[in-house]
Amino acid sequence: MSATVAMDAAGAQPDLGRPDLGRPDLDKGLGIAGKIGFLATIVAALVYVAYSIYADAAAAGVEPTTYLPFALLFVALLIALGFEFVNGFHDTANAVATVIYTNAMPANVAVVWSGFFNFLGVLLSSGAVAFGIVSLLPVELILQVGSNAGFAMVFALLIAAILWNLATWWLGIPSSSSHTLIGSIIGVGVANALMHGKSGTAGVDWSKATEIGYALLVSPLIGFGVAALLLIAMKLLVRNKALYEAPRDGVPPPPWIRGLLIFTCTGVSFAHGSNDGQKGMGLIMLILIGTVPTAYALNRAVPAQYTTEFHERSRAVQLALGQPAPAPAPVAADADADADAAAARREVTRYIADKSFTPDTTGALAVLVHDVDRQVTEYGSLAKVPAAAVSNMRNDMYLASEAIKRLGSEKAAGLSEPQQATLKTYKGSLDAGTRFIPTWVKVAVAFALGLGTMVGWKRIVVTVGEKIGKTHLTYAQGAAAELVAMGTIFGADHLGLPVSTTHVLSSGVAGTMAANRSGLQASTVRNLLTAWVLTLPASIILAGLLYMAFAQLI
Repeated sequence: MSATVAMDAAGAQPDLGRPDLGRPDLDKGLGIAGKIGFLATIVAALVYVAYSIYADAAAAGVEPTTYLPFALLFVALLIALGFEFVNGFHDTANAVATVIYTNAMPANVAVVWSGFFNFLGVLLSSGAVAFGIVSLLPVELILQVGSNAGFAMVFALLIAAILWNLATWWLGIPSSSSHTLIGSIIGVGVANALMHGKSGTAGVDWSKATEIGYALLVSPLIGFGVAALLLIAMKLLVRNKALYEAPRDGVPPPPWIRGLLIFTCTGVSFAHGSNDGQKGMGLIMLILIGTVPTAYALNRAVPAQYTTEFHERSRAVQLALGQPAPAPAPVAADADADADAAAARREVTRYIADKSFTPDTTGALAVLVHDVDRQVTEYGSLAKVPAAAVSNMRNDMYLASEAIKRLGSEKAAGLSEPQQATLKTYKGSLDAGTRFIPTWVKVAVAFALGLGTMVGWKRIVVTVGEKIGKTHLTYAQGAAAELVAMGTIFGADHLGLPVSTTHVLSSGVAGTMAANRSGLQASTVRNLLTAWVLTLPASIILAGLLYMAFAQLI
């Protein structure tokens, strides 16, 4: 029986929970050929990753003397790519629920379409978000990423994020993978501080955590309110009764609204790949730096003029930080210079970790900048840095970059706009040497996220499409909710705001139901609110406990 025939005498849309009311076909899979292609793609991607690591290591002159680091690398990469795979099917509903429940696309076609544009989004991403996530980690663990504690950190936060995502997926509850990962990072930071005799507030950027907390509270309200207002505006401006009624069995929406729904599905998929895919990239780079630093700690493919430009910018920064004159041409360091550099390194590390500026901070940063410049010039190029010096140079460049980023907003530093511009230019050179993502990493993450999008999607799609409102999602409701989700994620990317698309879409659907006076299913709304509230604390506790356990085992 069609949804239209089943309408009651009052004209209200019937409960979609009944099986005879035109539920879309969610059981049609990829088929035999599709499954074979799916498995073949996984095998091809794994072979490609293995060959790429071998080629990069060989090009950097790495000869394995023991296979343990490479075994750890293999396990860590599987876990990191597993996180992106789970992220794919956990967040598929963001893009495809509305096109499926409005008959704009068949379910099996929609998930493949979404997977393809997730794949493209990852490949064409800038990489900026990847290293933004890394910056949230405790600085002492980043500097020792190849140590036991570094591996414990990566394993703990990835496994915690995977477990929470799987738990909410199993229950069919939309929750934010981004907030899960950020909560896991905070949990590792808190546990690391407690294990070293510090207070639980040390080692965590609580200003960033507060910002995320506000976003967690505000994003559902934005999704609810804006989607509701958009639906009301559509009703006033677009007088087409069919747009506001439940779709007939298998009947697609009018061409223009169908095109809009497919466009927003495409946009959300691409933006999701571009944003969420980068989080896995950043963690994979940490893994690579920790296990094969000679090949991945420094960007050996910087252009030929890099060393000359780096030296000029280093001298300019020393002037900007209060040096009386440009430092002389770098020469081999003596014992006193080494001691000064070590003291500067400790002060800059303290500043980043404690976020407490002192008059010594700028002087220490100037000394560190001079020492990094001496090393780069001494070797002549990043490609010629010997294996024994790679990790230390990378750490010094990372420290200088993070300190400059923080100084830019440090009122106590009293830096003028020209001084800040000089520091920003120099930071660009530092990041060009350390913050890079090999093409094969992007390809691996793109495959993991794209393929994950094509499986396991049904549970959360059903929740978004059927269990939020008491009536079937209409064409107009689907378009309004998806437009808000697409606009929000692109706006968040542009502004660097931690807004959850999952939260915005789910609450957007709820907003359209409220604006349509369709009613909400109280039990689903309670589950959504519970998951949204518990995501951060649950992932913090889970990651903290796992980190403590792994730190003892690894």
